[in-house]
Amino acid sequence: MNETRRKAVFLDRDGTIIEEVDFLSDPEQVRLFPGTLDALRNLRAAGFLIVVLTNQSGVGRGFFSEDSVNAVHSRIQELTANSIDAFYFCPHLPNDGCDCRKPSDGMVRSAVSELGIDLDGSWIVGDKRLDVMTGSQAGIRSILVRTGYGSDHENEARENSCFVADEIKQAAELILGSDLNPTPD
Repeated sequence: MNETRRKAVFLDRDGTIIEEVDFLSDPEQVRLFPGTLDALRNLRAAGFLIVVLTNQSGVGRGFFSEDSVNAVHSRIQELTANSIDAFYFCPHLPNDGCDCRKPSDGMVRSAVSELGIDLDGSWIVGDKRLDVMTGSQAGIRSILVRTGYGSDHENEARENSCFVADEIKQAAELILGSDLNPTPD
């Protein structure tokens, strides 16, 4: 059997697709940014898998449980009409030395292995320097969005040849306008 590998858009969670809330653990606090749903739908219609990658050190700090993270992800799925193919999160503290915490590309590698992703033509979108660095580690193009903490990291992103967009919908438009987008199945 010849398995067709698909391209993906890897998305940071807080500050990229939803409003930033420090140590978010309550699903009722989830607020999508305007344009998130349209962006996800347009990317999926173009044949991309949508994969969320998020560092959640609140688990390692004992602020909330992995069940709380999963409840937040369920709420995001509800608000996005199940537009996300997979969620990956790192529960470790910044100094734990794991290989899954962004800017390491461990979550990307897991998704590639588990979901059959082709990194050629895949993208990462986030609001922090570490998201851009994750893209560099994985060998994929990056877009920094100015939402969340993005405005604070814009100069660094530009220095790293990263694209910059105002928000997730504009990032999706950049991806879909590139010559690397896949054809729909």
